Amino acid sequence: MEKFLLSLNEVENILYENHKLSVSDGVLQKVDECYNFLNDFRNGKVIYGINTGFGPMAQWRVDDVYLTNLQYNIIRSHSTGVGEPLSDIYVKSAMIARLGTFLQAHSGVHVDVIKLLIEFINRDIIPFIPRHGSVGASGDLVQLAHLALTLIGEGKVHYKGEWRNASEVLDENHLKPFEIHIREGLSITNGTSVMTGIGIVNQFNAEYLLDWATLASVWVNEIASSFDDLMSKELNECRRHEGQQIIARRMRNLAEGSKCLQQREHELYDGNNTDKYFEHKVQAYYSLRCVPQVLGPVYETLANSRRILEEEINSACDNPIVDPASNNVYHGGNFHGDYVSLEEDKVKIAMTRVAMTAERQLNYLFHDRINGILPPFLNMGTLGLNYGMQACQFTATSTTAECQTLSMPNYVHSIPNNNDNQDIVSMGTNSALLCSNVIENVYQVMAVHYIALAQAVDCLNIQDKLSFSSRRVYDDIRKLVAARIEDQPFYEDIAKVETYLKNNPLRLK
Repeated sequence: MEKFLLSLNEVENILYENHKLSVSDGVLQKVDECYNFLNDFRNGKVIYGINTGFGPMAQWRVDDVYLTNLQYNIIRSHSTGVGEPLSDIYVKSAMIARLGTFLQAHSGVHVDVIKLLIEFINRDIIPFIPRHGSVGASGDLVQLAHLALTLIGEGKVHYKGEWRNASEVLDENHLKPFEIHIREGLSITNGTSVMTGIGIVNQFNAEYLLDWATLASVWVNEIASSFDDLMSKELNECRRHEGQQIIARRMRNLAEGSKCLQQREHELYDGNNTDKYFEHKVQAYYSLRCVPQVLGPVYETLANSRRILEEEINSACDNPIVDPASNNVYHGGNFHGDYVSLEEDKVKIAMTRVAMTAERQLNYLFHDRINGILPPFLNMGTLGLNYGMQACQFTATSTTAECQTLSMPNYVHSIPNNNDNQDIVSMGTNSALLCSNVIENVYQVMAVHYIALAQAVDCLNIQDKLSFSSRRVYDDIRKLVAARIEDQPFYEDIAKVETYLKNNPLRLK
């Protein structure tokens, strides 16, 4: 029987390239078979969330006459989120993740809910889901309840730039609100899909930022005229870490065509050097020289989080699990968000390290007594009268410091609740949201860094000596931001470059 599997690359295309999501008849048939099995199996049995209350209320049986009301009640009663609405891309990603769970054919839902969810995704009908409400243990109950609310024609959706009543938008699109069949209220609200959806968007942005950090590291070494053996194949293969070797290889590729980097064998190994003191540093500062060793662990962290997230969107993460193959319904905790929560904390820490590396490279460019080749703060005006990029460092440093504070692990902040039924929780959605804050900060630090890299090139007049990759991005930056001689506000320029970095991923291989 056909199985449904969705790759993160496919999700990226749906989110960023407006690809449409489709599901084969074979997969829908499997979902239908699971529904029909549950419909027959439930007769004469006590099954959580079908004829019992929810959570601590599971000890009470619900009379058959109220079973449909039970499902509507969990949706309405749990729509208690607060705060700003999650951005459209997070919600769309969460809907894709929820669909992935249902298409594993272990939830016992009716195919109608799947078809409506696909329509929401493909038509960009975005449910109102508030930022706060999930403890990430019985999944994202509160936030997913807001999703479910719109599927039954209640609540609000963001559609074509406006917040509107879900019922109006459904009617406008000739769609009917979903009607409860057996346990769809519980199935929609019970799972890790919001934290996973946010985590997926974080994943893409973190990967983009790692690429930008790798190019920036090549570029700053070009400005410093560093010796190129820091990225050599021979050096980095002596240490058996895949991430380090991949970053070094990417740096070599990005450095292609550079006339700025020096070869140690030409300068120091030719046997003719008799200098007693070397004006040019024999070894660069760590933030320049140790890039493969610093960004290598970041690469491996992201590779693991990508694997976990891809597994999660292709998993049944609700409860109970319906299994026609073994003729049984199993009760457990597949809704628990620890896998996602721990990964988001690790990604958050890795991204903070990226910000720290960029901030230190920025300090190298600004600090004339350290670099020895550039004016203070890349000031191309009159020293004392003009200030160059001096205040930009305040922004980068303070934003990096906030990343460091936000990097405290959230995964370990479990607080029992729900009459102690949920006595250990993942806080996975909070972890994902904090990670997204860090990622946004890193983009801001990186934007300042790229403006500084371009300014440093102009100070040294080495545009024509840059690698092909550095020169291409230098030209792009200069189309957005002019070289700065006289003092002018920077905030709009930083915002422009931040947008450029977000919208033009390098996609290094």
